[in-house]
Amino acid sequence: MMTSVDTDLIRVLADPLRLRIVTLLAKETLCTTHLVEETGARQTNLSNHLRVLREAGVVETEPCGRYTYYRLRPDVIASLAGRFADLADSGRNAVENKRACP
Repeated sequence: MMTSVDTDLIRVLADPLRLRIVTLLAKETLCTTHLVEETGARQTNLSNHLRVLREAGVVETEPCGRYTYYRLRPDVIASLAGRFADLADSGRNAVENKRACP
């Protein structure tokens, strides 16, 4: 069963730029400057999206001098993937379940 937390996380990841950021961070830890270069987004826009991802628990930060590095929290993505896998299993099992009309 999907929870409100799952629904919020799906909304967070539904944004194309945030999904792009997550995809990039799945490959390596990057600072804001790298993410600006990779996405072409403005730094202020990117920072807002990173804040949303951080508040949702999808990414974590690591200060390094005057830069902040971001890394993906794969456990959060894996948990959401597990919920979807559970839904898929339920759907497969429910193929034969049909509620009769009154």
